[in-house]
Amino acid sequence: MPDDGPRDILGNPVLVAPPMAMLAELTHRCPLACPYCSNPVELARVQTELSAAEWADIFAQAAAMGVLQVHLSGGEPASRRDLTQIATSARDAGLYVNLITSGIGLTETRLRELDGVVDHVQLSLQGIDAEMADWISGYGGSFSRKMQAVEWIRAIGFPLTLNAVVHRQNLDRLPEMIDLAERLGCRRIEVATVQFHGWADLNRRPLMPTQAQAIRAREVVLAARERLRGRMVIDYVPADHHAAHPKSCMGGWGSTGLNIAPDGVVLPCHAAQTIQSLRFDNARERPLAEIWRDSTAFNAFRGTAWLPEPCQSCDRRELDFGGCRCQAMAVAGDAMVTDPVCTRSPLNARLRAEAEADAASDDTALVYRRMSRELRS
Repeated sequence: MPDDGPRDILGNPVLVAPPMAMLAELTHRCPLACPYCSNPVELARVQTELSAAEWADIFAQAAAMGVLQVHLSGGEPASRRDLTQIATSARDAGLYVNLITSGIGLTETRLRELDGVVDHVQLSLQGIDAEMADWISGYGGSFSRKMQAVEWIRAIGFPLTLNAVVHRQNLDRLPEMIDLAERLGCRRIEVATVQFHGWADLNRRPLMPTQAQAIRAREVVLAARERLRGRMVIDYVPADHHAAHPKSCMGGWGSTGLNIAPDGVVLPCHAAQTIQSLRFDNARERPLAEIWRDSTAFNAFRGTAWLPEPCQSCDRRELDFGGCRCQAMAVAGDAMVTDPVCTRSPLNARLRAEAEADAASDDTALVYRRMSRELRS
């Protein structure tokens, strides 16, 4: 590799492969106020959002780089009146288009406009009945509106995934969530345990699952996979705090995908901006391929040469790449250390003790994610 090529945070040469997927966060606006939202606590103002024309240019750049699929997300992407125009430009660029939505704000008319443009719909689920769904989402009537959206989605014929975010308040009802996905004719359900960054970190005490719940959830998923084999795919993202090994960060930092925030900031993952020592480029100011290949932030933790011990000598280093950099930053105050989720981390005992204390709490007061009137203007 030439001396002037990309280098990681320690100056080691890195190999940069083309990305396969892109998450396009069209807006931070959302009618729901979910207390575990993956959006940053500091939400982007409406007036900073990329225009439909800017998104079209980004999609064309992404396709030229090798990106195959784009996930249109938010906030709630249906909050954009120009959603159909944006989705069409992604389709015109040759990308597989997945719409990630709460279903709130989608009408039958708009869904029919998206027919032939969107390849797949992924609908969020906050609970299997109105009481739980409306409480967690902070939005009265959300469950009935979601079920109406599902009827339209099925009638039109979109392939459907149910995205069930689970936590202490709803994890015991996981079998019912899987049954609901089956009744709705979903091709896939993603059971994703809350990841404690941003808004979820503000709600650790009411949301942290117990270890017993985590063990039971794994048993439920394994049994359902066997029962539904060949009929419905069940993806499961377990709780970090109850795992022996960390998950790889996005399949490895800067290795397979990139996120575009509503204001055009390009990120390796949702929470990357919590690492304040890194500077993230904006797609309005620099070509996407150049950001992916040459930016300091994307190259910082690429590969494995930068890894500290015990990661560097671990036989799992090519599997988890040292784990989550944002979690290391949050717990240790240092993005370069071993993810504290790993049992070989000196901070693991502390992480688990804090998780157990949170899970034992009887606190049910939620800090809802709401966009202020000022940010909406």
